[in-house]
Amino acid sequence: MRLARGLRHVSEPTGQVHSDAVGSRIGMWLFLLTELLLFGGLFLLYSVYRAKNPQAFHQGASHLSVFMGTLNTLVLLTSSLTAACSITAIRRRNTAGGVLLLMATILLALVFLINKYFEWGEKIGHGIYPGSAHMTELPGGAQIFYALYYAMTGLHGLHVIIGMAVLGFVMDRILRGAVHGKKYIWLENGALYWHLVDVIWIYLFPLFYLIT
Repeated sequence: MRLARGLRHVSEPTGQVHSDAVGSRIGMWLFLLTELLLFGGLFLLYSVYRAKNPQAFHQGASHLSVFMGTLNTLVLLTSSLTAACSITAIRRRNTAGGVLLLMATILLALVFLINKYFEWGEKIGHGIYPGSAHMTELPGGAQIFYALYYAMTGLHGLHVIIGMAVLGFVMDRILRGAVHGKKYIWLENGALYWHLVDVIWIYLFPLFYLIT
């Protein structure tokens, strides 16, 4: 009888849900590692082609807008700050502040994409895009430069969109009460992903806009 009561006591739910925050963080870091391997391979490819075509890459970089690149860098750096501050706000149980800071992060990401749209639009308006007739008339090194430019900044832009979706999901979880001062691992992981997006741009910016 005692054994039966003990087994029944063990099998009864306690109403507590196990949450392995450490496992979630490790999983996120492993995922980010795959992202770093992806962009690391592209950075290596860029370095090889740049070493083979230094003059063509110099000319290609000279036609990019350093102002737009700098502006987008400042926008992303600010967005990383607001994302980090949102964690502090939630940990201090300032739900409204955390939501507003996440909204600011998403809006800054949108500003980044709008700036990139106009930057790409200017190049496309001049016929400089993969597959265009004007591109085929450029030297081989210049074609490679612009192909890498569109591929790498385009892939980064896709990650920006994904990051906006992730942060939007986290913001919804905050509003529903699933993320709060005692349970904010989703917010931490979302902000961590956003910091990766920022770091990748920190490397893309000098490679395409500043190094001549």
